Amino acid sequence: MTTDSGANMVKALDLNAWTRLQCFGHRLHLAIEKSAKDPRVDRTVSILKKMVSAFSFSWKKKRELARLQTEMRLPPHKLITDSPTRWGSKLAMIERVLEQEKAISEILKADKDEMESVVKALGPLRDFTDALSGEDYVSVSYVKPVLHLFKEHLLKADDDDTDLSGEMKMTILNYLTDKYKDPKTDELLDMASLVDPRFKTKYIDSDNLEKIQARAVSELESLLNVTVQAQCPAASSSTSTSQSPEAEENQGPHQKKAKKTLASFLKTSAVTAAGTSASPSLKEAIEAELKSYLSVPNVDSEMDPLEWATLKPEKVDKLIFRAKNL
Repeated sequence: MTTDSGANMVKALDLNAWTRLQCFGHRLHLAIEKSAKDPRVDRTVSILKKMVSAFSFSWKKKRELARLQTEMRLPPHKLITDSPTRWGSKLAMIERVLEQEKAISEILKADKDEMESVVKALGPLRDFTDALSGEDYVSVSYVKPVLHLFKEHLLKADDDDTDLSGEMKMTILNYLTDKYKDPKTDELLDMASLVDPRFKTKYIDSDNLEKIQARAVSELESLLNVTVQAQCPAASSSTSTSQSPEAEENQGPHQKKAKKTLASFLKTSAVTAAGTSASPSLKEAIEAELKSYLSVPNVDSEMDPLEWATLKPEKVDKLIFRAKNL
């Protein structure tokens, strides 16, 4: 008796001592399934299934396939997907893909062009998201320089741009410009650039430069006035009560020098200004300090501005950087 390999059929024939002939068609099916378990076949089938699935869920790809079939005089057949329980479906899927190879290749070529467009638009921006999210270094003053870099170089329209890459660049640039165009935000970024020795006034609009410098002077003057007022009584007390010669001798030559405060840089000028009109006012002293700071060449963009502020005090007093409240 001819049967498949069902356990119940095999048992029944054995109990009756009947000769069993295995179904050749069933065995052929199993033999083919066994041969198709080769890793190379599995990989090919997996790729084709994903490709067919992409066509199945995209009306644009379906429409383009139909157009190309007519244009290339190919049979107007739909793509076939694989069924895990039927090896014949694997064969049918592969045959249909080979039949429509020219049309499919043309469509996938367009996908390749789109992928290249995405890489062209986004590739240069890969490192900026991480670099601008740093917690261990100053990054807010980088915003304006980076926006300028995007506008003038990385996101600038290029003759080699495809429609897609050009639109992506424009979308990114318009979004960022819109998010940072608020006057208060723009002024904050200008202030951050001003007090950064790497950029200073380089990326500040010329129409806003005078206003930003005036604000920096005003805020620093207010900060120093509060500090000077707090320190003046202590200064008066120390002046009226001079030390004895014995105390001066006991200090010794190696006594640790007291650390200067922010106000100490202009304290003398501020106190003197109160007693004589010939000395510069606190505001004038700050303006002179700002002018001196701006006259120093910009430092390298890789330099940490907070580190720079402590390296070479002989170059400039760096009062701007010591006023961290700005």
